[in-house]
Amino acid sequence: MIGYAARRSLAAIPTLLLVAIAVFLLMRLIPGDPAQLMLGDAASAEEVQALRRSMGLEAPLPLQFLHWAGAALGGNLGRSITNGEAVLPLILSRFGVTAAIVLLAVALATFIAVPMGMLAAWKQNRATDLAVVAFATLMLSIPSFWLGLILLLVFGVKLGWLPVVGFVNFTEDFGAALAYIVLPVATLVLIELGGMTRMARAATIDVLRLDYISHARAKGLSEFTVMRRHALPNAFAPTLTLIGLVLGNLLGGIAVIETVFTLPGLGRLLVEAIFQRDYPVVQGVMLFVAGIYVVVNLLVDLAYPIFDPRVTAE
Repeated sequence: MIGYAARRSLAAIPTLLLVAIAVFLLMRLIPGDPAQLMLGDAASAEEVQALRRSMGLEAPLPLQFLHWAGAALGGNLGRSITNGEAVLPLILSRFGVTAAIVLLAVALATFIAVPMGMLAAWKQNRATDLAVVAFATLMLSIPSFWLGLILLLVFGVKLGWLPVVGFVNFTEDFGAALAYIVLPVATLVLIELGGMTRMARAATIDVLRLDYISHARAKGLSEFTVMRRHALPNAFAPTLTLIGLVLGNLLGGIAVIETVFTLPGLGRLLVEAIFQRDYPVVQGVMLFVAGIYVVVNLLVDLAYPIFDPRVTAE
């Protein structure tokens, strides 16, 4: 187990390095001059040149990357061009909103999808199975922004049950905060149910075909006991991998949901920074989200042997 954890942890280092290089180069491909943007159109060429020099933008790209990566390792992601705030504290102040929504959505989706997938596998090729598969396929086909707008229209505008836009911090009013995140969380849960349910169904079908399941049934165990004690632990391992991918994907794609529901999270910060061409913020958010994605998948890899001990033998 220790050797497996060490190998997986070491494999994450080059991944993080490649991510940092990709983020750095992508930002350099975006049209526009950060120094010109900071000074405005009225600035002279000499002023722009002086600012570029002070920001290190005239150095060769490899030196720029080393300087930026070294500062990033020390927690310095630069300062926002728009308001001069340090990027890392700005990211952390917005990350709490995003993390609360994404973690709650993934937890609820897992709690719903795994039993649904197992039920569909248990009733394979019957009406229950066909209904679950049809629902999962439908959820996979719906764009998240469209579903969010439909939920806003129905439950916010037509019925008036939930607030349409805005956000209240949990430390200020817990009940109001829950009301504001119900629709965003529901949107993410419904969107992710499709893939997670299909994965749980496929994994359970494979497990139910194994000999030890037949042996457990031959001993007279109830179907509920067989599914809970023998099928669930082994069928959950592939689903766990998908959960890690879903968690990372939601962190990367939360910008759409936060824009639709006007939530002050990390995704909306990224969208605002892109429109303002605030390069340090865009670069910092992309690196932060990519780092979280790598760390989450590393944790999933480390947790995998708990459900499938054969992994440690690889």
